[in-house]
Amino acid sequence: MSIERIVLAFAGSVILASLALAHYADPNWLWLTAFVGANLLQSAFTGFCPLATVLKKLGKKSGHAF
Repeated sequence: MSIERIVLAFAGSVILASLALAHYADPNWLWLTAFVGANLLQSAFTGFCPLATVLKKLGKKSGHAF
């Protein structure tokens, strides 16, 4: 699996988890959803993604997302 697909899967998982936590536990978990969304937006413009940097250091290969 390429870095791009891992980042997309991780972001989607965190968003769904935070939405479930907001629904069942505390609405303040929506801040995590907002953080992930903002990070996705800024990475689209700047090309910087902290998770992608970590994955590169772990030896994952970059690829085409779609």
